[in-house]
Amino acid sequence: MVATEFSEFESLFEYLFSGVERCRLDRFLTEQQPDISRSRLQSLVKEGTVLVNGSPAKISYLLKEGDLVNLKIPPPVPLLVEAQDLPLEIVYEDQHLIVINKAAGMVVHPAAGNPDGTLVNALLFHCGDLAGIGGVQRPGIVHRLDQDTSGLLVVAKDDITHQGLAQQFKEHTIKREYLALVYGRLLPAAGFFQSNLGRHPRQRKKMASVTRGGKYAKTNYQVLRYYPVGNCSLVSLRLETGRTHQIRVHLSEAGYPLVGDQVYSKKGASRNSAAGCGQDFMAKFTRQALHARSLGFKHPVSGEYQEFTSSMPSDIEFLLKNLDELAGSV
Repeated sequence: MVATEFSEFESLFEYLFSGVERCRLDRFLTEQQPDISRSRLQSLVKEGTVLVNGSPAKISYLLKEGDLVNLKIPPPVPLLVEAQDLPLEIVYEDQHLIVINKAAGMVVHPAAGNPDGTLVNALLFHCGDLAGIGGVQRPGIVHRLDQDTSGLLVVAKDDITHQGLAQQFKEHTIKREYLALVYGRLLPAAGFFQSNLGRHPRQRKKMASVTRGGKYAKTNYQVLRYYPVGNCSLVSLRLETGRTHQIRVHLSEAGYPLVGDQVYSKKGASRNSAAGCGQDFMAKFTRQALHARSLGFKHPVSGEYQEFTSSMPSDIEFLLKNLDELAGSV
């Protein structure tokens, strides 16, 4: 990146492409602006707000070393999302941002199939307004949690804060710790997974490690406890990157799928564990046992480092309690 300017009216970005291999314009922009959807960036290219070497370019243009890319994100347009009075667990709030402890089952922003009832709908009711740079369907959203993942999430109230937080996510300086209950015993007890993640070649709703393309992803882990009865491990995970489904893919591909994961857990995993301990509470858990426990960042306006923690939600706590009781009975 050569230069960045932003205001409450529009955002201007200038990039100097230095890649050895040529890269599609829309793919490059998606990598540089992870908080903005690829489809929206493609629309901006079509609208002529993206210039390559001073001229409009096509989405499919292949960038070469030395190309200068200018991106202008227009001023926010009026929101199309309805404000709804929905319950929120607010961990922290000031005039610039809000930290939420998201409940499992709540979608972060409206999309096809989920036009309302989302976190954004609830935040618009509570805050009255949010940063518009994320798009009309995702105002204020800097990062996301999957629908069935619970835990901490920060949302920007103004565009300056949005830009500051987005830059920290891009530079991987945000601290994020997750707690997960997985099948199996991770060996060694501490380590990391790394790969390039992209769309699954056959199942387009899934992500997978890929040998060509994709985005680099690294997940550090530490086993906190192993439960022999049930063959499960409670694991702490720290993200160095934040790719879609990153934790779920890395753990599943390593042979340790999340308890309750309906997409990445192998069929029969829960039945086998439940049979092993004579209980069915594992098989009945139908959302991934993943909780965003800790979130730390530098406040974009005050410059102060802030860190927040969230206790384990009751449904995962119930699983751990049952596993503890089983361990004490053998």
